[in-house]
Amino acid sequence: MASERLLALLNRAVSKEVEASIKYMWHHVLIKGVQGAAVKDLLRKLAIAEMKHAEAIARRLAYLGGTPTTKTDSISMGESFEDMLRSDLNAEEEAIALYKVILRVADDDGDITTMRLFEEILAEEEGHHNTLIRLMNRLQSPLTTRKCPKMPSKKA
Repeated sequence: MASERLLALLNRAVSKEVEASIKYMWHHVLIKGVQGAAVKDLLRKLAIAEMKHAEAIARRLAYLGGTPTTKTDSISMGESFEDMLRSDLNAEEEAIALYKVILRVADDDGDITTMRLFEEILAEEEGHHNTLIRLMNRLQSPLTTRKCPKMPSKKA
């Protein structure tokens, strides 16, 4: 049986993955300019990857007896390409830190399956993080984007 702490952490992970998916998809839609055109497809792929993570974590959470959350925090979009990437980079760093905690708690609980799942997801998140760092390093100037709306958090 999973500990209450692990179930709560898994729910937090579901919420963060859904948030990331929404942000990446909005960024994919809203980005403009030459630089934006070069990364639109990447952002769409990241959005899909994050949604797949959310699904995998939700499946594991349900298997362990938890109920996946439908709540997310308020989602800030950023007004420029640079703002968007910085926000995405921060979100990836938060996810990496959270998943390291989940790995420790799953290990303490003796939950090898959850550990394997999060080892895979953590490796992908570290790859996303590295990709975003490379994009930030290549950024010459912010792209013009229309003002992005702040997404309200969903209340279930």
